[in-house]
Amino acid sequence: MTAPVRSAIVGTGAVAGLHAAALSRFGDRSRIVAAADVDLAARTAFGERWGVPASYPDLDALLAAESPDLVHLCTPPGLHAPQAVAALTRGRHVLCEKPPVLSLAELDEVAAAAERGAAWFATVFQHRFGSGAAALRELVGDPRLGRPTAAVCHTLWFRADEYFAVPWRGGWDVEGGGPTMGHGIHQFDLLLSIMGEWREVVAVAARQVKPTATEDLSCAIVTFANGAVATVVNSLVSPRESSYLRFDFEHATVELEHLYGYGDENWTVTGAPGHTAEVARAWAAAPTGVRSGHDAQLAAVLDALAAAVPPPVTLEQTRPTVELVAAIYASAFTGERVAAGELGPDSPFYHRMRGSGPPWGGAR
Repeated sequence: MTAPVRSAIVGTGAVAGLHAAALSRFGDRSRIVAAADVDLAARTAFGERWGVPASYPDLDALLAAESPDLVHLCTPPGLHAPQAVAALTRGRHVLCEKPPVLSLAELDEVAAAAERGAAWFATVFQHRFGSGAAALRELVGDPRLGRPTAAVCHTLWFRADEYFAVPWRGGWDVEGGGPTMGHGIHQFDLLLSIMGEWREVVAVAARQVKPTATEDLSCAIVTFANGAVATVVNSLVSPRESSYLRFDFEHATVELEHLYGYGDENWTVTGAPGHTAEVARAWAAAPTGVRSGHDAQLAAVLDALAAAVPPPVTLEQTRPTVELVAAIYASAFTGERVAAGELGPDSPFYHRMRGSGPPWGGAR
């Protein structure tokens, strides 16, 4: 039997609970050996809840005493890159919550650390792992659906003003951005995983009503290398919340509507006139039965580690998503179209998502 993966969880808030709960369902395949949090009461309660044998005030103390196979970063976004670098340079694999970094520059720093430490870094983008997404990825390019032509990716969420009372929320320096960075990223990461390479984006962003330094709304038009065009909306000002993705092909429309996670029942497939039967047969033969979520991605991560291959979502797979975030901000704040690959070290948007600053000011 393969030895269990020894996990250490850094940050013991609500998201850490999702990781611990998922790991607990894998039985002998995984074991939580340690946790770290600056809050003694929080890490003590977490340890008691999940039977964690050791806890530490920070990641450095944990790594000095423990040798985990996998470090789960469940901390605020501004800590992700330095913590990832610390773990990777010690040869520890990292599974990091979104957003994995605050900039493309940080992503490159993480990649360099992974190379130095001969370790792997993976981002938690759990919506890739539901069976509906797997089914659609298999069918892209299938002549029964035809060529992709258009897509819609709308993350229409709502957050009350009280949500931003947490010090790191609503600011550029710790959260990295607004809903483009921290909320809609799950949906458009799924969009990119299905549609493939993006080529160009033009966008707007606004601070409508929320007490933040970041945007609370962004809208983008994304053109893909395959010629398809998508609208991407990221909102925290939408009282009727919905996460909606639509993929139009020559012969079919495939839709997904959910909120924070989906199952097979959340997908709808419509064939064009004259193609209904063959589209239905294509979808019926695709994978089923797996809900999106941490369980699905962690199963894939454990499988990869057991096989000694890089776990998903790799740095290479993560980069187009982080780059699209940066390009949306760059287009919104400069009024220019931004092409994939354009934001290099000579651009302020490579170093920080706000670039030289949004038009409304504020750097919190």
